[in-house]
Amino acid sequence: MKFPLRSLVALTVLFSGLLPAQETARLKIATVDMQALFQEFHQTKTTKTKFEEEQARVVKDRDERIASLKGLESEIEVLKKQEGDPSVADAKKQAIFTQRQTKQQEFDGLRKELEEFIQRKARALNEQMQVRMKSILEEIRAKVQTHAEDEGYDYVLDKTGTSTSQVPILLYTKDATDITEVLLKTINAGAPAPVEAPKTGGE
Repeated sequence: MKFPLRSLVALTVLFSGLLPAQETARLKIATVDMQALFQEFHQTKTTKTKFEEEQARVVKDRDERIASLKGLESEIEVLKKQEGDPSVADAKKQAIFTQRQTKQQEFDGLRKELEEFIQRKARALNEQMQVRMKSILEEIRAKVQTHAEDEGYDYVLDKTGTSTSQVPILLYTKDATDITEVLLKTINAGAPAPVEAPKTGGE
């Protein structure tokens, strides 16, 4: 059974008239740049600084361990040369061989320990960062929700959201209010005052 176009139009008008006023009213929509809120949030910056300091400490520890390994490697090379020196007595070469074996075992143990140290620290830092970043994002979302409820918005859409194929989800929104700047002030309202760098004696 086919409906003529005129009948379809009439049905559309009829049913739209039966919709509740709440559903036909214009929705109040806002957009927000979640990436900007996350990057500019004072807690994000503080967390980033702390993790950079921790990474620097790990790198320093790693470099010290590598320096120890290089020192042992040099000692082992010297002992190898002494073993191959024809002017060295055989009895002494046996003692040198034993010493080199001991140094080699120490080297292998320290190298394995270094590898485990790097893996352990990298995993721990990554897990800590993920937990902290998740906590920060939840705090930001809560502030966005509170602001939306206070201002009576029906929907708040993230301008930076992307699909699994990395295509922006929000391509166009008519009459939407961008609340990013307002929220930046809100989330950073309790930020501690920046610490001034110490002045040099020439200033």
